[in-house]
Amino acid sequence: MDKKDIVEVLERIGTMMEIKGENPFKVRAYFSGARTLQTMEEDLGTVIGEERLGEVPGIGKALTEKIETLFTTGELEFYDKLLASVPPGLLDLLDIPGLGGKKIKALHEQLEIDSIESLTEACNEGKVAGLKGFGEKTQEKILSGIKNREIYAARHLWWKARKVADRILPGLQDLPQVERVEAAGSLRRGMETVGDLDFLVASSEPGPIMDWFTSMDRIAEVTAHGDTKSSVRFEDGMQADLRVVPGEQFFFALHHFTGSKDHNVRMRQKALSLGLSLSEWGLRPEEEKDSSRRAGPVEAHSEEDIFKALGLQYVPPALREGMGEVEAAERNELPELLEYSDLKGCFHNHTNASDGRNTLDEMTAEADARGWEYLGIADHSKSSFQANGLDEERLAKQIEAIRELNESGTFSCHVFAGSEVDVLSGGKLDFDDSVLDSLDYVVASVHNGLTQDEETMTARIITAIEHPKVTMFGHVSTRLLLRREPSQMNIAKIIDAAIANQTILELNSNPMRLDMDWRHWRRAAEKGLLCCINPDAHALHQFDYQIAGVHAARKGWLTPANVLNTRTLPEIKEYLGLSN
Repeated sequence: MDKKDIVEVLERIGTMMEIKGENPFKVRAYFSGARTLQTMEEDLGTVIGEERLGEVPGIGKALTEKIETLFTTGELEFYDKLLASVPPGLLDLLDIPGLGGKKIKALHEQLEIDSIESLTEACNEGKVAGLKGFGEKTQEKILSGIKNREIYAARHLWWKARKVADRILPGLQDLPQVERVEAAGSLRRGMETVGDLDFLVASSEPGPIMDWFTSMDRIAEVTAHGDTKSSVRFEDGMQADLRVVPGEQFFFALHHFTGSKDHNVRMRQKALSLGLSLSEWGLRPEEEKDSSRRAGPVEAHSEEDIFKALGLQYVPPALREGMGEVEAAERNELPELLEYSDLKGCFHNHTNASDGRNTLDEMTAEADARGWEYLGIADHSKSSFQANGLDEERLAKQIEAIRELNESGTFSCHVFAGSEVDVLSGGKLDFDDSVLDSLDYVVASVHNGLTQDEETMTARIITAIEHPKVTMFGHVSTRLLLRREPSQMNIAKIIDAAIANQTILELNSNPMRLDMDWRHWRRAAEKGLLCCINPDAHALHQFDYQIAGVHAARKGWLTPANVLNTRTLPEIKEYLGLSN
């Protein structure tokens, strides 16, 4: 088991002991040990191998034994027994924002709450508000958290859904009966979360295809098995639907099942204005719309043919949200959207100096191997103690190491020295200007005080945006998709402030963030806001997150000109005011 997983186990042990009412000193020991382990810079395997773990302050003999057992075996009997002793329904309560071990213990002991259902009932009856340390506001937040949990359970991150689809599509493509296959629905449109997967196949022999689809690995339930449509539910709860259509109807069906519903309504309205009827079966004169489900007289050998038949510029799937794309296509005013190949580097990335997994050299080598011209390193600042944030001395050493790496000529990829600087409660930055002056760029981000009211949070963010040393603002809404709602803020005011101060807003491409939300980008870019797409990478493979970021940027109608990191290295140096 690696360090990150061990930290999670220790935190979970502390929480379960808190729920059970164990000795507070023992509880604190586990939380303290987890923090110590998280911020430890040395390789855990080396420390254990040299038998030095017990010498680390905050990690006593008992904790040392447990950590070593987890590291070497991946299991811990103490943890398993503790887990079995806590009602599973109580652990589900940890999914509700604002509920930790102490509050769950109080709910269980005073109201006999042992599940989400009993908690909901108690809140609806006003019982939770009456408990000491809770109140009306906490009760409302709990109910909101329960509601969001139910919504989240029915959705999946685009990144996760894409991986499942990437596993299924090759299998379908290899079937001899399959003429053509595509994923459709919200996955194809690049929505940040996906309800279920939609697959469309062109074939005249659906039987063997449906048999294969309903017998895939990891299926928990086959909910439908028909000649033209089958549905399955996987063990992780995700559902997938497969439709098989004749080849001549494929692109009409692909357009229809890609959606969105609002886009399809506008397309049907456009067809009607031309005396035509558009459906998943084809495009035909309006008077023939009820004739049959046969293909219409207009042939489509691609989706482009459908748009052309309606006198429209082709609308990429990312834009099909019923948000003016059909009208823009009528005027031939759709933009040339950003492509992944346009990116030449990124700026928000972490090394193992803070909470990343890889060294500066390893991160640079990976960026170099990907053909990027530049890489920005922005480890956490000192107030992010939970992420092993760098103080002034450690940051100065990192800056020097970056300078030496560039001068060595080891890599073609140039490294910029940055910092993800915490924005403190009043908008003050975590470092003084003298420290910020030593950096090539600054990413300002909010990591605490996420529940401030709209006015306070908006003012806090704008204060940071107005700071002359801030280059860009990171993951502005603070949301974690399917886990945490955005902080309250006036995003329009924040966008205007960023434009007025020539501060970039980040599109954080971590699949759990995709923040700033794509819905804001079109108007913001039209007003002159510059975007930077960053993976917020904490490990080498997380550079791949840029794929998700590009999908989100395309949904926001962004072009290469709207994005900082489509620029060349000399252009970036000029933008940052750095000499060549």
